[in-house]
Amino acid sequence: MPQDTSTVTNDSPAQTVNMGPIGRFLRATEIDTRLLGMLGALMLIWLGFHFYGVFFNDFGAFLTPRNLWNLSVQTSSIGIMATGMVLVIVTRNIDLSVGAMLGVTAMIMGILQVEILPKFLGLGHPMIWVLTVAVGITCGGIIGALQGWLIAYRGIPAFIVTLGGLLVWRGSAFLAAGGKTISPVDSTFALLGGGPYGAVGATGSWIVGALACVGIIYLLIAGRAQRRKHEFTLRPMWAEYFLGALGCGTALGAVLLVNAYPWPKGIVKAWAEKTGTEVPPEGLFISHGFAIPVLILIVVGILMTILMTRTRFGRYVFAIGGNPEAAALAGINTRWVTLKIFSLMGMLAGLAGSVASARLNSATNALGVLDELYVIAAAVIGGTSLGGGIGTIYGAILGALVMQSLQSGMVLIGFDTAIQQIVVGCVLVLAVYLDNLYRRKAK
Repeated sequence: MPQDTSTVTNDSPAQTVNMGPIGRFLRATEIDTRLLGMLGALMLIWLGFHFYGVFFNDFGAFLTPRNLWNLSVQTSSIGIMATGMVLVIVTRNIDLSVGAMLGVTAMIMGILQVEILPKFLGLGHPMIWVLTVAVGITCGGIIGALQGWLIAYRGIPAFIVTLGGLLVWRGSAFLAAGGKTISPVDSTFALLGGGPYGAVGATGSWIVGALACVGIIYLLIAGRAQRRKHEFTLRPMWAEYFLGALGCGTALGAVLLVNAYPWPKGIVKAWAEKTGTEVPPEGLFISHGFAIPVLILIVVGILMTILMTRTRFGRYVFAIGGNPEAAALAGINTRWVTLKIFSLMGMLAGLAGSVASARLNSATNALGVLDELYVIAAAVIGGTSLGGGIGTIYGAILGALVMQSLQSGMVLIGFDTAIQQIVVGCVLVLAVYLDNLYRRKAK
């Protein structure tokens, strides 16, 4: 990256000195202080659960490759839906039906791939999983569009529409299969849920890590070129190098982590017998690598970030959240945008339903129960303001990881379901309180 001596800050020298070294560092690197706060909270949660296990159970099971890999998989379905919930909440709406939409679309996909498509295509046909996912996402989009139409064009509050949707779609999921569990799902479809075969392995993970590093460097170079082109303030070169090293280091560290988790011995033995591979006496180490649902979450996060920050639709979303009346007067079709937001939320719920049902290898009536609370909490903890107009996709994904870390950690240390619900409720209230404090301070 070429050296550049352009202006690095708009602050006066006196202001810069008064900020202190930490303030100057944050100003130069433009790191979001909310992001730092969430990362700090996540580290405290991880270390707290790990050392609780060390001191009270004589072993620490949380900060291990196995648990962190499983944690990433468990976060995927909630994280996928949380990216859509950001758009909903940014526009001052709410969607209480996402868990029920996940459940009904998962049941539709289960019935389709187990009872309908094999009769026409044959058992194990490679198109079964493709058609199943496509139908699930389409059904979710239609359900979301119906709810969006009621909200935007019929004037019914989003809270009431989606609360009714929670009951309607949950009941529909039960009636669709008569209360039965649909299992097992198509073997290829099941790979979307992770597991030893539902991961890309060590080589694939290094390729993903390399692509991530290339993308990070490209974004830094392109971003600097755009700033220079439009005569915007430039970050100092050391800050650019720091951000590049931090991003690439995080990506490569994630690769090392997922590659450190090997296949279980039983699965290695079965795979070796199936493929005719000889297993040495010391055993065979086969890395899981990145799980497919985690890669799906990453792709969704990237696409949703582009949608929110690089498209006219994204600008309309923030404009509506900032001031709906002004947005309408500016010529934005707020009703049509609202309908599209809820339709997109439904599509993401359908995609999350495919990941969740694939992970369980079945479609059950309990799938997605209470997920709406975790999705809303993930978005709010991630910095999405219930007052509208503020929210980030990466924050929602990180919020989903925080919520899942809490739940997973409480399971590991033996807290029952009631305690877990109490903690989640308290965390949600605390997140909204902190958001209110942040908004007052920002005024």
